[in-house]
Parts: sequence; structure tokens; C-alpha cells
Amino acid sequence: MVAVSATRLYFVDTLRASIIALVVLHHLAVVYAANTPFYYVEPPTDLLSYILFIVFELLNQAWFMGLLFLLSGYFVQPSFDRKGLRSFSNDRLIRLAIPLLVFTFVLGPLSYFIGVPHMSPSLLAKAGITLPLGWGAYLRSIAPGPLWFVALLLIFDFSYAAWRVASRRVAWRTAEHRAEGRPPPTYRDLIGFVLLLATVTYLTRIVVPIGQYVLFFPTLSYLPQYASFFAIGIAAYRGDWLRKVSGSLAKRAFAVAVVATLVVIPFTLLRAPTTFLGRGSWQSAVYALYDSTFAVGMSLALIVLFRRFFDSSRKLWRLLSQQSYAVYVIHPPIIIAITAIGLSGLTLEPLLKFALAAVVSVPACFVAAYLVRRIPPVNRVL
Repeated sequence: MVAVSATRLYFVDTLRASIIALVVLHHLAVVYAANTPFYYVEPPTDLLSYILFIVFELLNQAWFMGLLFLLSGYFVQPSFDRKGLRSFSNDRLIRLAIPLLVFTFVLGPLSYFIGVPHMSPSLLAKAGITLPLGWGAYLRSIAPGPLWFVALLLIFDFSYAAWRVASRRVAWRTAEHRAEGRPPPTYRDLIGFVLLLATVTYLTRIVVPIGQYVLFFPTLSYLPQYASFFAIGIAAYRGDWLRKVSGSLAKRAFAVAVVATLVVIPFTLLRAPTTFLGRGSWQSAVYALYDSTFAVGMSLALIVLFRRFFDSSRKLWRLLSQQSYAVYVIHPPIIIAITAIGLSGLTLEPLLKFALAAVVSVPACFVAAYLVRRIPPVNRVL
């Protein structure tokens, strides 16, 4: 027990919990921007609010799910080494497939039935939805929703397991072997990776532009980032990169990301409001280079930041991190109930309503997750 505690990366738990709290805020922004399909939306009443919500969503989308895949990839190899193929596969099915099915057939439709009746008649008419909702509405609401991440992670995990079986490699079971992996990335490595990722992302978005749904996946335009970050997570475990990555490297990468944001985001909104989405435009190439740069810079910066200031076993951080996966699974019906039922009748500016919803929703999701995880059958899954 002492050895395990000494090697646990507490800052990774805290970072993951913080990202999932940001996921909750992201979906609240979707509610009040009304720029993409969701279980309940309130279109903003002024242009400034709409622009700020869009910028918030774009900045989040550029990095936060990719970093979640990287952190997931970091732990897949030790989990496979410890459990073996059969136990690893069973654990993935319990931890990922069961929440995915429950959300698809229960929590997702519940969110739909809570939110849709409270949307404006004009939005319902535009979407071709009639009230009261019936059995046909339930069938239409069956979808993985935000748990597309869990579905894709399930594919990545089983792909890794298949690779391990096919290659018949017994890989790096101890910390000593793990440390024999490649050293942390250098400046040249980062530049090469960003250019390669941007190129593949640009080519992907010729076929799948940003915002286009494919088989219930809303962000397959970011698939190159998700897959490569998951693979980087595996390599990071082998080389113990999360502990070793240079703080100066992270600062410089983050500085580049900030400068790129100040240049590209205004250009995107003012000069290329739709062409940056994809279809082979040069604006799409610029944006692919930008969000690849931002993803790398932001991820490195947060890893170093949390490693320095939040690598602690304090009870509060540990408690929050323990609820984080459950928060991800159950947060949609909670925030839809808060925004559609609790706040829809308030006459407030969109940004104020978003702030109020955030203050209420994030604690409510963590408290609800804590209570749900106290149920004996659930705590094994979540």
C-alpha cells in the first residue's frame, strides 16, 4: 500500500476532475448558444453573448477531449499488465459499455423528455417536434449523446488489447521497465507532431467538417487528435512523461498557443465564420494548424501546472476526483433539469443566466454523483 500511494499521480486525478467540470460548463454553453443540437436550448438574445459562447466552445473543443483521451491512454497499459486480457476486457465492458447503454436508453431519453417540452414553440416547429411527446419521441431520443467519448474510448481500449495480443509482447510491467521508454518530447518532437496532426486533421475535415455528425459522433473531425493523444498517453506511461516533461517546454508551448489564439480566433469569427469548418479550404488548413497547436500547448501547460500545484492527496481533491466519471455520465439530465425547469422562467441576460446555471450545476452534478455511487451495484461501474 505504501508503494502504491507513493507512485500515484494525484495531480492526474485532479486534472481529470477539473476537465469533466469544464465539460459540464461546455454543455451549459451549448444550451445558451443554441448552436448545435442538444436536449434543451435557449437561443441568446444578443450577438455578443452568442460570440462569447462560441469562442468558449471553440477553445474547449480544441483540447479538452483530446487531453481526456491522453490521460485515459496513460493508464491503459498498466491496467492490461495487471489484469490480463480477460479481466481487462471484462472491466472495460463493465466500466464503459454498461454506462453507455444506460445513458443511450435511459438517461439520454430522460434528458430529452425533460428539456424538449420547455423549448420555445418556434424551435419545436423548426425541428418538427410536436407535443405531447410519445413513444416515437423516445425512439428518436435513443442516442449515446455526450457518451460518444465513452464509446470511442471503448474502441481505443479494445484496439490496444488486440494489439497486445497480436504482438505477443509482455510490456514494461515494472516502474524500472517503464522508465526505459523514450525521454519526454523535445521542441523538435512537438513541432513535428503538431505539423503532422494538423495535416491529417485538415485532410479529415475535407470529408468530415467540424460540426458534422457521423453515426452519433459529433466531433469526428477531431478523430486524429483523439487517436494520437490516446497513443501519446500510452507512450507517456512507458517513459513516465507526466512526471518528467519540462516546465520550460510547457510554458513556451502555452505561450505559442495563446499568441495563436489571439491571431486566429478573431480572424475565424470575422473573416471565415463557416469556411474554417472544412471542405478543403485554406481557412480550414489554418484552423487545423491552430487547434493542433492549441491542443498541445494547453495540454502541456495544464499537466505541468497541476503537477506543481495540485499533486496532493487532500481529502477534498480526492473526493472530487472519485466522482468525476460518474459526473460525466449523469450530468446531462441534471443540467437540463436546472436550465429547462429551474431557470427558463427567469428574465436574465444570457451570460448572467449561464453564470447562475454554472454555479448551481457543477456542485449539483458532483453531489448527485456522490449519492449515486453510494448505491452498491453502481459503485462497481462508476
